[in-house]
Amino acid sequence: METAARTAPAAVIVAIDGPSGTGKSSTSKAVAAQLGLQYLDTGAQYRAITWWMLNNGIDVHDAEAVAAAADKPAIISGTDPRTPTITVDGADASGPIRTQQVTSAVSAVSAVPEVRARLTELQRTIARSAERGVVVEGRDIGTTVLPDADLKVFLTASAEARAARRSGELTGKEATDLAATREALVKRDAADSGRKTSPLAKAADADEVDTTELTLEQVVECVVTLVEKAARRAGQTA
Repeated sequence: METAARTAPAAVIVAIDGPSGTGKSSTSKAVAAQLGLQYLDTGAQYRAITWWMLNNGIDVHDAEAVAAAADKPAIISGTDPRTPTITVDGADASGPIRTQQVTSAVSAVSAVPEVRARLTELQRTIARSAERGVVVEGRDIGTTVLPDADLKVFLTASAEARAARRSGELTGKEATDLAATREALVKRDAADSGRKTSPLAKAADADEVDTTELTLEQVVECVVTLVEKAARRAGQTA
């Protein structure tokens, strides 16, 4: 989507939350690119720290061991929405963090309070330093990380639609049938929504967008319009 005719106000902060398969990443990157904002995928950071734990022999189901190692990896997120990057200890981790092994372990690691505290502070630092403004996507951005964001959006979709999207993203050995993908999504939803620290939840003042029947272009247009409305409410010029 190269139609960058509109621009967002400087330093506008947009929080986009929702479960897997709702189109958060595609929407967030497209909105940021169209409005000239920076972009941060917080889920990639949780995947990155999980990947580091697995590679360094940390038992991801041992909360004490995960907590003790939470500060060790150096995680750096690139915020260009057209070419987002993430490195761990200087190594490109953008590919390795998307494996099924990491996907299966990330909820356990993400539930550890020390991990969430470390990454929440990192996310807030990145958002505060985003001179052009930023779109931040995740599961607790509007509720915990950036509760004062200029706009909060919560994306939803039916479990069937989400499973179909996720299955379409998987290839080769990682490919799974729709039923298995749906089961995995529902299981992760339960884990993320039920954790004690910063659970997946819709902020009370968030705009909910159901993406089940919408194309990506329609979702992006909806969110861009919400950003412009939020800017006007704040007395800023888009």
